[in-house]
Amino acid sequence: MSGQVVAVCVSEKKGEKKKPVSSVFLEEDHGIRGDAHAGPGTRQVSLLSVESIEKMRALGLDVGPGDFAENITVSGVDFSAVTPGAKIRIGETVVVEVTQKGKECHDRCAIFYQAGDCVMPREGVFGRVVRGGQVKPGDTVVVEEG
Repeated sequence: MSGQVVAVCVSEKKGEKKKPVSSVFLEEDHGIRGDAHAGPGTRQVSLLSVESIEKMRALGLDVGPGDFAENITVSGVDFSAVTPGAKIRIGETVVVEVTQKGKECHDRCAIFYQAGDCVMPREGVFGRVVRGGQVKPGDTVVVEEG
């Protein structure tokens, strides 16, 4: 399964939407430099497909990359079909190992209250950075099942 990076997004604080930027640097076993969610652990980076965002737009929401607090928005990859252990290769050097599929939302987010649904718990993935490097829109994405 392969696709392309549409957007890379960061936030200074947890619990807020992420903002698209021109590029990010993923640090090995840490996450995205300057992002609130970076640090040790298994959820260093989050990814969501633009196709998932389109599902929410079809419900009438004005949403885009970063609005689901994802770091990397990708076209052409169905993350709902990706399992933990899979490796995601991005661009020339970056490798992210999928550690978690979706997440449990303890408190309903603003998206859920607007639309009655949210795709991140089912269709987003989280991972840890196995090999770091720069990522920017246009980079290729290749998923290799583990």
